[in-house]
Amino acid sequence: MKEGLITIAYIIASILFILSLGGLSNQETARRGNLYGILGMIIALLATAAQMSSESYPVLAAVLIPGAMIGAFVASRVQMTAMPQLVAILHSFVGLAAVLVGFATYLGKQQVQEAEKLIHLAEIYIGVCVGSVTFTGSVIAFGKLQGLITGKPLLIPGRHLINLLMLIVTVVLGVFFLRMNAPEGQNVLLFATILTGILGIHLVMAIGGADMPVVVSMLNSYSGWAAAAAGFMLSNDLLIITGALVGSSGAILSYIMCRGMNRSFISVILGGFGTEGSAAVSTTQAGQVNSITSEQAAEIISNSRSIIIVPGYGMAVAQAQYSLAEVVRILREKGTDVRFAIHPVAGRLPGHMNVLLAEANIPYDIVFEMEEINDSFKQTDTVLVIGANDIVNPSALEDPNSPIAGMPVLRVWEARNVIVMKRSMASGYAGVENPLFFKENTLMLFGDAKKVVDEIVTELRKS
Repeated sequence: MKEGLITIAYIIASILFILSLGGLSNQETARRGNLYGILGMIIALLATAAQMSSESYPVLAAVLIPGAMIGAFVASRVQMTAMPQLVAILHSFVGLAAVLVGFATYLGKQQVQEAEKLIHLAEIYIGVCVGSVTFTGSVIAFGKLQGLITGKPLLIPGRHLINLLMLIVTVVLGVFFLRMNAPEGQNVLLFATILTGILGIHLVMAIGGADMPVVVSMLNSYSGWAAAAAGFMLSNDLLIITGALVGSSGAILSYIMCRGMNRSFISVILGGFGTEGSAAVSTTQAGQVNSITSEQAAEIISNSRSIIIVPGYGMAVAQAQYSLAEVVRILREKGTDVRFAIHPVAGRLPGHMNVLLAEANIPYDIVFEMEEINDSFKQTDTVLVIGANDIVNPSALEDPNSPIAGMPVLRVWEARNVIVMKRSMASGYAGVENPLFFKENTLMLFGDAKKVVDEIVTELRKS
């Protein structure tokens, strides 16, 4: 009876996780999807606890309660701009958990039939190796996003051969491991853990800052497969299902983002393959920069009948979304057609800009993806670019020698006027100068995004 109820609980939790993913795929249903995920996790925790003996409850409480408190504290204090770093470091915990579960399973009492032994050892080995890559790779991604490690790719000569050799040695070690009995194979497992950990470091170190949004998504996929591997080791069906859902959805999202950046999914996984001829470098642009004041920008905006706003990471850093929401409200009350254009990799995390805009209560129906709105710039009076750079860089389409050549971008320069808000003329995250700033119809508005938008709000209220 008890086992049947636990199975039913696992099925319900699995359904809720699937509904959660479905809800999170759309802005209007994201909140509901998040609630489904929370409810599913609560059911999963209760069902798993019900499987344990009562003697284990004090140990469970000793790790669960402090972990929940730490998680709640961190989540309540983290800024949206630091969310990519938080996601990356959480991925590392999943990878480390898979490694620890693998060693614990291997060194513990083996309760498998002789015929199942080989499969069981393969589960342990694969789970530990995937977890190790996920752990170290996520730590490096956290360091890059946090600014503790340079965002430039570490391109060691012959790095792909080095990666291939490490992979081959890992496979060979796996063959030896499968032929050993516990605990004599622990040294082989430990060496494989260290080797795949180095592989994870090398893979992510070779990926440049411009590809970090893809890396975060990719590591999300890795963490899912690590969790699924842990599920196999623990014979936990729900963990297998949940890990597979996270792993597959993360892989799909990574592919979508790679397509949005004109990157090969395989090349990103291999750690910067093909970057030799397209490493992000700064170049000097010649031309005249047209600078304007907040008052002048407000006048242009007020006289525009149609406006498209392109948010970027700079808006997130300045937390200008709330002031921007006031601009949108004033303009829409005047009858101005206001829309938002979101690039697939705007910010440093998939959906980063969408969350920020939703946080400021900007209507969902005026927020459009790049494919939906790119052809509308030609009929737009003014485009307001706030803290974005690489995603509006015309060299991606006009310069075949550019490091970002071929990357789909928002064609903002096709509008009648382009107002670009930036602190300075510094290049973007990809390290590439932007010729948009020198075009005749581009007007540069320098300063902190929130301060500048507040000034625009003040001027719009006067008009």
